[in-house]
Amino acid sequence: MKGLGIALIVFGAAALIYGVVGYDRQTTVLEIGGIKATATEHKTIPMAPIFGGASLIGGVALLMASKRRS
Repeated sequence: MKGLGIALIVFGAAALIYGVVGYDRQTTVLEIGGIKATATEHKTIPMAPIFGGASLIGGVALLMASKRRS
């Protein structure tokens, strides 16, 4: 339970700091014989601050609960 709490805190902090995760994706547009044309698309995934804050609070709550049991 302690490990999950730490993971949630790290994820929540990263979500609040970065806000958006981006990645590149290459797709083949045209392929004729040995010639291939590709296009690179840049995609972004918005990470809502609500999810970041909720996971941060949940991680802190899990850490506090695990300390009470010890």
